[in-house]
Amino acid sequence: MRFGINVPNFGPGTSPQRLRDWSERIEGAGFHLIMMSDHVALTPDVQRLFPAPFYDPLTTLSWLAGFTRTVELGTTVLILPYRHPLQTARVTATLDQLSGGRLVLGVAAGWAPGEFAALGLDYERRGELMDEGLEALTRLWTREVATYEGKHFTFHDVHTAPVPLRRPPLWIGGTSRAAFRRAVRYGTAWHPTSMTVPAIAAGVAALRARGGPPVAPRIKLRITDAALPAGRLAGEGTPAQIYEDLARLRDLGAEYLVVDTTYPGVPLDENAHWKAVTTLTEQLVDLARGTLR
Repeated sequence: MRFGINVPNFGPGTSPQRLRDWSERIEGAGFHLIMMSDHVALTPDVQRLFPAPFYDPLTTLSWLAGFTRTVELGTTVLILPYRHPLQTARVTATLDQLSGGRLVLGVAAGWAPGEFAALGLDYERRGELMDEGLEALTRLWTREVATYEGKHFTFHDVHTAPVPLRRPPLWIGGTSRAAFRRAVRYGTAWHPTSMTVPAIAAGVAALRARGGPPVAPRIKLRITDAALPAGRLAGEGTPAQIYEDLARLRDLGAEYLVVDTTYPGVPLDENAHWKAVTTLTEQLVDLARGTLR
């Protein structure tokens, strides 16, 4: 299992220097993946949870590619309907080339009606936009000249170079039937976020029944002194509970695990953030050894 950190690219105090510092520390600590969130229009429904400043993830990751060497760089998650697939393909292929083939693209259909409205998009058709976007994107990634005809996107004889250095792992977020269908058809992983371990296990079972891809979850890392009751999110609780979660997710076949130490609406505490990451590192060492301190 490979481990990543969701670096907050938003909120008061976030700056290019902080983003660079965290990324270099994460790579230095031996983690495998740095991921970032995506929003375009900080409408009131978005701003309440993801306050400004909000740094664009693809631009920021391209910049961080120059300060890192081995850690993978990804999105958790890019809202695919917000962008034309031609733009998404061009930017992601460029990022993958510039980083030496290190892009991991997590995508989802989106949840904020106000943001869709600000962008002139129909929130009720986000599923259609997502489906066409995935089909067009995979075509643009894998062909020298691509053509696509859909209800929302149409283009002919578009030259695609540069294509990605490697075809980026494509993680599909969401828990709906449509999300599972997309994960089976297009994904290299299902990417659930902020769920309980039993809920993740149920999703894994449903995907396996359809011949779907492995799970690559994002969990909320919140360490407590006292044990939390049943129903807690994966990654929340005492070190012993979190250890059990990591072991269970490994047994469910998770090839990647992304941890998030920030909570929407809660001011970011950089010291607490890194303390949680350090504790996670210790847990991973114990997991590898098969022991718990």
